Amino acid sequence: MSSPLRSARLRRIIVAYAINRLGTWFSFVALSVAVFDHLHSAIAVAALLLCSQVLPAFVAPALIARVETMPRRGALSALYLFEGLVTTGLAILLWHFWLPAVLVLVALNGSAALAASSLLRAETARAARDYVTDAYQGEPPDEEVHAAERKANAAINVAFSGTFALGPVLAGVVVAAAGVSLALFVDAASFFVCSVMLLDLHPYIEEAGNISVRARLRAAWRHINDVPALRMLLLVEAIALVFFEFAGPIEIVYAKSTLHAGDGGYGLLLTSWGIGVIAGSVVFARALHRALGVMLTLGTLAIGLAYVAFAAAPSLAVAAGAALLGGIGNGVQWASVVSAVQRLTPNRLHGRLMGALESLSAVCPALGLTLGGSLVALTSARGAFLVAGLGASAAAAGFLSLSRGAFEHAVGTAGEERVQPDTLRSHLGESPRVESPASSRVD
Repeated sequence: MSSPLRSARLRRIIVAYAINRLGTWFSFVALSVAVFDHLHSAIAVAALLLCSQVLPAFVAPALIARVETMPRRGALSALYLFEGLVTTGLAILLWHFWLPAVLVLVALNGSAALAASSLLRAETARAARDYVTDAYQGEPPDEEVHAAERKANAAINVAFSGTFALGPVLAGVVVAAAGVSLALFVDAASFFVCSVMLLDLHPYIEEAGNISVRARLRAAWRHINDVPALRMLLLVEAIALVFFEFAGPIEIVYAKSTLHAGDGGYGLLLTSWGIGVIAGSVVFARALHRALGVMLTLGTLAIGLAYVAFAAAPSLAVAAGAALLGGIGNGVQWASVVSAVQRLTPNRLHGRLMGALESLSAVCPALGLTLGGSLVALTSARGAFLVAGLGASAAAAGFLSLSRGAFEHAVGTAGEERVQPDTLRSHLGESPRVESPASSRVD
């Protein structure tokens, strides 16, 4: 079976995703610099992050459900067009800075961005499935479909990790050399390019009797409640994300005050983590035969162990090695979560469940940043990293327990497909129950 990456549509989606993520870094750096330069207030920067991430997390699920009711093509493209227009407005507004207007536009842009990213993840999986179906000229085996989806997720994860490493550096150079407004215009251009590239994508989901946004959201919520494995997966991931994000306010204090490594040491830790993310993405892409439960557990554990190593590191060199390990775990963990959620969700709900996952990734970091900052103020950078490491390691234990758990009941998915217990086991890496003692492991 040839790789789904031979699909021109899938390659176009991945390229568009990379362009968009790279441009988003320009916006993030530019707006953070602009708000701080105008107001010299950490609270104002925190408000910017709140409006760009936390508030959109509560809006995006309904927006996704609304887009999925639109039968005409171009709805996803329209989201990117909207983002481009809003970002252009932000670039112009910075010439006559007014914080309330900036925050409103940032919240609008963030809501559209979160919805578009979730829908694009769902379209990535759909393009992979379509490629396999066309290749088989009929209904392909489930194993081939799952493998194609996982390869597509691996590819988009590699694209993300590349922009994660390059984006902040390029954005910093452009902001320093040409100013914040030009950086925002670059981001707006990336949205317009994506809008054109994705014009033919059609995220419409037809549901008999469930055409309203509220009914679609209820269907997604019912599915989460009906599939214990999925519900537990999202819960443990939410806990993990809180501890993962402890590092944000700790690293600068840790590098400069604990290790006495200065700005260069701080930059080395960030660079090491970024290199690790790229390496982790490659590891995930090359480990498609490994069970998702194993990959998810190991990725989470690597981040936890990295934080524990930060707490004990006697030198910058050891800390940089720990950062590399944490980055590798980071690159494996998120792609594993995305693939696991898709495996436990019927195709028609992929967009909404990706929205739920993206919303968790927006809300939980805000809590983690707050707790991490408070903890380092009350104790020390090493103490805060130790708590973060132990918490992340506990989440890894939760994922391990989930991947080995017994799923005793078949569950309904809003009246359509039914996911059987053995299927749930195989999705997360456990051997299915068989009557013969000569059972074989299914990854």
